[in-house]
Amino acid sequence: MSSPFTGRKPLAILLLSCLNIALVCVLVGCKTRSDSTTEKPEPKIVNIVNFIRLLEPRDPKITEEVLYQTVVKQVEMMKKYKLGGTFLLQYDALMDPRYQKLLKSLPTETYEIGAWWELPQPLIEKTGLKWRGRFPWDWHADVGFSTGYTPAEREKIVDVYMADFKAIFGYYPKSVGSWFIDTHTLNYLYDKYKIVASSNCKDQYGTDGYTLWGGYWNQAYYPSRMNSYMPAQNEKNQLPVPVFRMLGSDPIRQYDTGLGSSRQGVITLEPVYPKAGGDSTWVNWFFQEFVSGESLAFNYAQAGQENSFTWDAMAKGFTLQMPLIARLRDEGKIRVETLEASGNWFKKNFRTTPATAFTAEHDLPGENRKTVWFNSRFYRLNLLWEDNSLRIRDIHLFDENFPSIYTTQKATSNECSFFTLPVVDGYLWSEKQGLLAGLRFKTLVDGKEEWLKGGDPVVRSSAANKLHISWPLTDGKGVLEMDIDEKTIQISMKGDELPKWFLGFDAAKTDGLPFKTIRQNRMDCEFEGMTYNVKATTGTFSAGTDKNRFVVTPAGNKIELDLSNSK
Repeated sequence: MSSPFTGRKPLAILLLSCLNIALVCVLVGCKTRSDSTTEKPEPKIVNIVNFIRLLEPRDPKITEEVLYQTVVKQVEMMKKYKLGGTFLLQYDALMDPRYQKLLKSLPTETYEIGAWWELPQPLIEKTGLKWRGRFPWDWHADVGFSTGYTPAEREKIVDVYMADFKAIFGYYPKSVGSWFIDTHTLNYLYDKYKIVASSNCKDQYGTDGYTLWGGYWNQAYYPSRMNSYMPAQNEKNQLPVPVFRMLGSDPIRQYDTGLGSSRQGVITLEPVYPKAGGDSTWVNWFFQEFVSGESLAFNYAQAGQENSFTWDAMAKGFTLQMPLIARLRDEGKIRVETLEASGNWFKKNFRTTPATAFTAEHDLPGENRKTVWFNSRFYRLNLLWEDNSLRIRDIHLFDENFPSIYTTQKATSNECSFFTLPVVDGYLWSEKQGLLAGLRFKTLVDGKEEWLKGGDPVVRSSAANKLHISWPLTDGKGVLEMDIDEKTIQISMKGDELPKWFLGFDAAKTDGLPFKTIRQNRMDCEFEGMTYNVKATTGTFSAGTDKNRFVVTPAGNKIELDLSNSK
């Protein structure tokens, strides 16, 4: 993305060029790097996505009129700040004349109308199938989602929705979102109707009965043709529809919320939550880190809210967020666009899933944690600094050949689960009041293990698809350097007086750990019948005395881990 000068220039011209570059950087806020003369910053993309249901059976006070007026208020607020966005229609709302009139009145150059893929009674019965739900809209995975139907039935459901959508709006929708969409349906939506973008829920465990765990954290990915939740590694095996992760997770706190329980809470940009998207301190912090934190390729956040929560519940957060998003747009710090536009941009710029990063180098007032999320088509990685120490909180590998059971089979319960391949899981392998699982940076002091301590990390994108992190240790005991790319993690220690350091993995639990064989240069794992591996191309693995422990020892002050799962 950089454009270095080439050739020699007279001194006066060089000085004038430098002054011009400096002036441009002041005016537009461009980034600079010591190893390049100019750099085009990665875009920070915000989609405002509001999805619409006709009814809410869980609360008699939430009438169809209340839900409709919620969307009216959302439209008014977005128009007030000249913010475009995407409205996704569940089938029952699609067929309601009020929503048809309201959404047809929006200018098509700034607003998009798409599909929300939850399946209510009118759609299922029009397809000729029997409705099995408790209410006309039922959120259970075996009733209200495509996972509850056979592949042939899913295609009929898609055809009915698309035909009615086109009859109303004159075209097929380009974006289809849901908490989750099975692979067969997503393939069919692209192959027959050429959708350009989809979206699914943020990573969560057990929330509302839906588990999506270990996937491409935030931003967007091209899924495998065999598994809509799993990023593909090769262009020939991927579905060319980018799937954007919804809801704007708190990059520090969301992962651990609900630790020790069967379900997580929600700490996201959704304006209905009073301690997150509805709180001014949290919202301003989130967007500050979103805009200024180091990223790769692009950064992404989805704002907006489903109408089921009602305007009264979301008004504070919505009216807080919209002017802030508009200001950041006007300052040139973010790009606000429809989901369809983001999908088209993604496909134009990336033939395969890019490496991306979401960095929070500062915490909320009064707290002092920092984090980096790195994703590529091969794996995801999370680093967490807390109490001046560093823990690798999460590593999950991706394999396009890992099938999803829902691709060919129906869900048999009211819950649904999607997973990738765990190597480090700081949530599932931890205890609420005990040991937090992870790979920790350690040293030996008088024969006892202690965590390395350090100051504030410096995170920089060193090149396309690469992230560089420098972490200065306390007492001048060197600097830990990390170079992360789409396949490998390289860790080294530099300085004159270096501690004897290593990586130590500890987990609170032994059940469910995937480690099968730990050899000097390779660790073989198995999860749900899929075998995979992590290689140490520099340094060595060694097993601990307990099943829930292993060590990675550097060679020549360097560790390099290959996370590409190469056979």
